[in-house]
Amino acid sequence: MNNAPLPRQFALDISYTPTPSLNNFLAGENLALHSILQKIVQFWGTPSPRVASENPLDQRWIYWWGPEGSGRTHLLSAIGSAAEGLGLEHFPLTPNEPISWVRLEERLPSLSACHQVCVITVDDVDRLDERLVASLFRVLNAVQGSAAIHIFMAGNSPPGALKLREDLRTRLGWGLIFQTHLLDDDEKIEALQQAARARGLVLSPDVLPWLLNRFYRDMPNLMALIDALDAYSLETKRAVTLPLVRELLQPR
Repeated sequence: MNNAPLPRQFALDISYTPTPSLNNFLAGENLALHSILQKIVQFWGTPSPRVASENPLDQRWIYWWGPEGSGRTHLLSAIGSAAEGLGLEHFPLTPNEPISWVRLEERLPSLSACHQVCVITVDDVDRLDERLVASLFRVLNAVQGSAAIHIFMAGNSPPGALKLREDLRTRLGWGLIFQTHLLDDDEKIEALQQAARARGLVLSPDVLPWLLNRFYRDMPNLMALIDALDAYSLETKRAVTLPLVRELLQPR
């Protein structure tokens, strides 16, 4: 059933989807990136003054890249949520919301002069159009000259391989760079079990190995299936066993 269209039942309302966080991210081979993000969040939570000397650029400027499903967006959402949870300003930027870029640029002069941490996250850098590339270039220049702006960016390729203008590719490499890696099968099962537990969902032991052999193998679709199973289990008032999974995935 790999690469088949998602069944109709995926239109079911999901009962609860946990917010992406650093705590519910299974690091696997991404341990180095995960660890430094945890340390940064810990630093944000300290009461000490947040001046430039305490914020070296390579701790405020991080770019990571990897294939779809390797945790790129989860980590961006997690770091943004952590900032908001600590009462810090967070500016999430994506290629699909150009007005957010305009609003951020209007704030950059005051943010650059402030010693209070604020956080910018930029997803899908590889999909930025010419106008947003120019905007990111200006944003990065402001971050470099600031005391406490943190920026976290993600894309599908290392900076040098991105199809963007050369001066922006160079700037992306000014901070720390990490590659995000896909989970292996055992790690996927662990992550899916963790997601199920977060929803209060109990899976029979044969469900996840069967799904990895018969269903999509990428984590976004597998996580979507956990949501659908949660909703379908509640709707039918049945435990999540292999027969229920087969029923859910049966085309209607």
